[in-house]
Amino acid sequence: MIKKAVIVVGPAVEDTEFAYPFYRLQEEGFSVDTASSGAIDIVAKHGLPIKVNADIIKLNSKDYDLLIVPGGLESPDRLRQIPEMLQFIRDMHDSGKVISSVCHGPWVLISAGIVKGKKMTCYVGCKDDLINAGANYKNVSVISDGNIVTAPHFRDNAAWLKETLKVYYSINK
Repeated sequence: MIKKAVIVVGPAVEDTEFAYPFYRLQEEGFSVDTASSGAIDIVAKHGLPIKVNADIIKLNSKDYDLLIVPGGLESPDRLRQIPEMLQFIRDMHDSGKVISSVCHGPWVLISAGIVKGKKMTCYVGCKDDLINAGANYKNVSVISDGNIVTAPHFRDNAAWLKETLKVYYSINK
């Protein structure tokens, strides 16, 4: 079985929050797509060029096993304004597929309406947004609740992807 992941990005996505899961998931045997609005290549916050091979508005949850939503302030703020992106997240969530997010990325999960009652973490500047959306905010380096995995900062990339893969394999035994 081919394992398939998608990383959704917008302008100024945090470089390491894209690059680390992009390569780590490939090491784990995943086929990894990168999606943006209009399938337009992106330049990350610190200059990393990102080749895009999928359009966010054409994503179908049946095609993916795992979703990565990186942070970087501007990227998640733009992604959360795309109705098709939010529907894709809801479809992934309703299918019980892994949704993993870091830094400001949980903003997109808030806008998709899937955080209420979930134990989550995020960049400290988004803490009030998670709480106001009904999530149970925890100030920890990584946390999972069901199929959702979150981390607050790129310093936590290793723990974040380790937990993401642990949750993926527990769901896909």
